[in-house]
Amino acid sequence: MGAYSQEEMYTATQMVRNFSAIVSEVSEGKRKRAIIVKNNRFEAVLLNMQEYERMQEAVEILERIYAKTKRA
Repeated sequence: MGAYSQEEMYTATQMVRNFSAIVSEVSEGKRKRAIIVKNNRFEAVLLNMQEYERMQEAVEILERIYAKTKRA
């Protein structure tokens, strides 16, 4: 598990109460992500679309590399 700053962690209650503001901060790039904590456990991560698409592209590249090495 990576390191997360206190600034990017939100309880589920904080997320409900401040949803619009948090989504705006993430989508505008003011925050890289929002980590949602429920009952003292990491439950979800909110990313902006650009970051999500970047990660999806990386996964696809890794899957192709894995498929090639598996055939070899």
